[in-house]
Amino acid sequence: MKPYQATILNAAVLVVFGLWAYLNVAAESRSMTILIPVFFGVVLALLVLPLKKENKVVAHAVAGVTILISIALIMPLIGSIGRDDMDAVFRVGVMMAASLFALVVYIKSFITARRARQSAT
Repeated sequence: MKPYQATILNAAVLVVFGLWAYLNVAAESRSMTILIPVFFGVVLALLVLPLKKENKVVAHAVAGVTILISIALIMPLIGSIGRDDMDAVFRVGVMMAASLFALVVYIKSFITARRARQSAT
């Protein structure tokens, strides 16, 4: 899988599962923080085109944002486990898995690019 494809997948998962979480919470207890994954999913989706053109700066920015997303999802996962909210555990787990999968794709891409540069010199 190419990095831009992993980004599309990750962005879609963050938006869909983030909106699911927002809509699943009772209206009186909704917090705007629930929409943070949606925001980052939209940001990642906007960066797909430059990433597809193999812009190095964007590639590193996307990887950095994805790392931040993965780290930021740890506390919601712990909280949902503590509440015994299996729906939330599933949602956050899927978002984390998609982000970690994308990170693996990015790292493999970076390694491949570095090897190609080293063999060209």
